[in-house]
Amino acid sequence: MNRKIVLLPGDGIGPEVMGVARALIETLSDIAGARLELLEYPIGGAAVDAAGEPLPEATLRAALAADAVLLGAVGGPKWDDLPPERRPEAGLLALRKALDAYANLRPVRTIPALLDRSPLRDARPIDLLIVRELTGGLYFGTPRGITETGREREAVDTLRYTEGEIERIVRLAFRLAERRSGRLTSVDKANVLASSRLWRDVVERVRKDHPTVEVRHVLVDAMAMALVDRPWAFDVVVTENLFGDILSDLGGALVGSLGLLPSASLSEAGPHLYEPVHGSAPDIAGRDVANPTGMILSTAMMFELSLSLPDVARAIVAAVDDVYADGFRTADLTPADAPAGVRTVGTEAFGAAVIERAARRLKSKGVYA
Repeated sequence: MNRKIVLLPGDGIGPEVMGVARALIETLSDIAGARLELLEYPIGGAAVDAAGEPLPEATLRAALAADAVLLGAVGGPKWDDLPPERRPEAGLLALRKALDAYANLRPVRTIPALLDRSPLRDARPIDLLIVRELTGGLYFGTPRGITETGREREAVDTLRYTEGEIERIVRLAFRLAERRSGRLTSVDKANVLASSRLWRDVVERVRKDHPTVEVRHVLVDAMAMALVDRPWAFDVVVTENLFGDILSDLGGALVGSLGLLPSASLSEAGPHLYEPVHGSAPDIAGRDVANPTGMILSTAMMFELSLSLPDVARAIVAAVDDVYADGFRTADLTPADAPAGVRTVGTEAFGAAVIERAARRLKSKGVYA
């Protein structure tokens, strides 16, 4: 196997967590005998500084030609005053659109050793999958923008979905539900929004092709409340772009930190895009305190979904659990009254511990020669 992986470190803590991912890929691909070429390109604010635009043509060409794309994070106050089309986030949105990365999978899973970090009084293990439509809705609808209307400004954002856009994400969610528990929750705002009424109609039509899947429709405000009240009651959750963005960040809080969550954005024709759910966190950038878990687990998803190396993916996930069980914590997960045996480590040290344990797992089990 000879594959090209494009690495897009981006801004803020992106380069730091990407450094961990690179070391992880290099170590485990060598053990697995996988020939991977790692190519690094700028995106976001770093690309604005280097090339004057958030998604340079060279970056886009490389991403489209890759077997997988791994991204750190984009954005920061340094670029807040730029026009919308030149801000770092515009580069990420344009990349998602160009790849047609329409299906964003965001697993929300409790790491066993971190159950006490949940803010819920009745904390129980959580294992749900949020399936977020990623290339439609408010983030891409037109017209959009701010205009002057006499004495004041007016802002317009357009929430637009076609039946086809909804159907392809819904069908994927049904297939994923069939592989898991057979339970699917569809989240919308059908009591108010026309787009949500179309969304619910499509779900009802598609469910006829999946008779073994139990389907529930939940309004987004009720879903936010339910996730705080009983998140363990849900398995696969499918929803549109904005709702998925908000609910998955809530999921990060439920399991202890947004820094724990990975994601995979799937494309039907092009390479898949992998990135941690957290942002660029410019306030802690360069201090070796960022939590690289989301990036590490995103890399695990890449090994499974793009590189067809599920044994490597499982070794990474198990290694993350091992490291937390051994008492390693990054600053975001270290309470002031940390019990004995818990020690705070930096980004690089945490990554090195995961790499060492993942490599040991692969070698000890004799999975790869």
